[in-house]
Amino acid sequence: MNYKTLIFALLIATCFTANAQRSQVWCPDNGDGTFTNPVLYADYSDPDVCVVGDDYYLTASSFNCIPGLPVLHSKDLVNWQIIGHALQELQPAELFDRPQHGNGVWAPSIRHHDGTFYIYWGDPDHGVFMVKTTDPAGKWEAPVCVIPGKGMIDTCPLWDDDGRCYLVNGWAGSRAGFNSVLTVRELSSDGTKPISNPVIVFDGGQENHTAEGPKFYKRDGYYWIMCPAGGVETGWQLAMRAKSPYGPYEWKRVMWQGTTDINGPHQGGWVHTPFGEDWFLHFNDKGAYGRVVYLQPVNWSSGWPIMGKKGEPVITCKKPKSSSTTIINPVESDEFDGLLLGKQWQWHANYKQTYGMAAPGGVYRMYTHDLGTDAVSLWEAPNLLLQKPAGPAFTATAKVRFASKEDGQYGGIVMMGMDYSALVVLRQGEQFILQRHTCHDADKGKAETQVTIATLQPTERDKGEYAPAIYIDLFLRMNISNGTCQFEYSLDNKRFHPAGDPFAMRKGKWIGAKLGFLAECKGLRKNRGWLDIDYIRISK
Repeated sequence: MNYKTLIFALLIATCFTANAQRSQVWCPDNGDGTFTNPVLYADYSDPDVCVVGDDYYLTASSFNCIPGLPVLHSKDLVNWQIIGHALQELQPAELFDRPQHGNGVWAPSIRHHDGTFYIYWGDPDHGVFMVKTTDPAGKWEAPVCVIPGKGMIDTCPLWDDDGRCYLVNGWAGSRAGFNSVLTVRELSSDGTKPISNPVIVFDGGQENHTAEGPKFYKRDGYYWIMCPAGGVETGWQLAMRAKSPYGPYEWKRVMWQGTTDINGPHQGGWVHTPFGEDWFLHFNDKGAYGRVVYLQPVNWSSGWPIMGKKGEPVITCKKPKSSSTTIINPVESDEFDGLLLGKQWQWHANYKQTYGMAAPGGVYRMYTHDLGTDAVSLWEAPNLLLQKPAGPAFTATAKVRFASKEDGQYGGIVMMGMDYSALVVLRQGEQFILQRHTCHDADKGKAETQVTIATLQPTERDKGEYAPAIYIDLFLRMNISNGTCQFEYSLDNKRFHPAGDPFAMRKGKWIGAKLGFLAECKGLRKNRGWLDIDYIRISK
């Protein structure tokens, strides 16, 4: 290969990589110097952001999902990509090895101080935790329990000009017995332990009930706390300022729904850019799609951070000034060609090796997991491999091969939430049954129902005598639109057949509905089956 041919090949490869990371489903960058909200049409609940140079880093709540604490990177606050996760396992493991829906990581904050990145979060049942690193795209250190105890949530540190460190947090009424209260305490300068007792700096009372999600800043000699109040669906944004970190604070409402259809614009993070602009990232609850991320301009001319357009959130806006014009979005599709899972994937509990591994031939293999003979639904399944929906309307097509060695083993695709539905193939004798497994109110212990769609013959059978398997090759599809999921299947990737009635998506516990894969059985006698996932392709 000559020099010109090599350069051309590299350019083509670069273009392909860039195109592969531009979403077919939702791209907020309009390509004309403007953007359309949300900048992340995916469930990045309770987002927080920090800036280092001209790079922006975002994290969000991950609750029981692992890996947790997603870390996203942007050059302009509009175009984001997932670069890693800061948390690989939740502790205590004996608890989080099983799904703990809605527990775990609540409302983190990300900060950069003295060359180190920090993420703090509150686990409402165990205390305040922190992880740190010098490379946000690399490995983060093991979590440190900064303050053990129940009820502390929504934590954010502030390193002052003199090196002292303060922490603000909210309180979970379900654990502490009170809420709408914000407290501040001093931490050691390395941020690892408290050196003072908490002080109440704000009580929202009735006027600003459900005050939570505080973020701590310093600007122009004032200490600032920005937080939402009023509840997720009907609330507003507050800003409060004082000359001391302990107050007294005066407060002002700086963003509310107003005449828009952006209900309860909720908690997020303010950032002052290296280009002298001010922006605020917050979430908006989209029901089954979860809490998606909006970007608002911030105007400080009154001495207060008035967000959006005169306090009302905007949909379309001029992009922030930046050093980059690259359009890039979080990865959605996956060919499973590498040794590692794509960064969009999470398990519903701490990962175990027997749940799944990369395998030869460019597939990811999920082994059937024993749910137990008494299991009534997938709500207690830890081995669900899931990702966030990519936007309001899209098609997800997966190519899979299911191998079964025993009756009752099944695998396929699922749209998971407090209501869920799955399209699976189940071994029954020497053939497969294509079924829809659906459950309403799984979070309340309700049992799923099974409806048979078709009887399918194996694609291949083992000829050996040692635990022979039967195999089936399938294309499984979900068509998503307006909160509804229509399942389809095909044997040849040409003709797709409807697989049951449309399913109304429903959110999970504090998270949006998620889509992905399952491989299960009820009672493992001897030999596991497996689901080999060749690819999942997300398209408009």
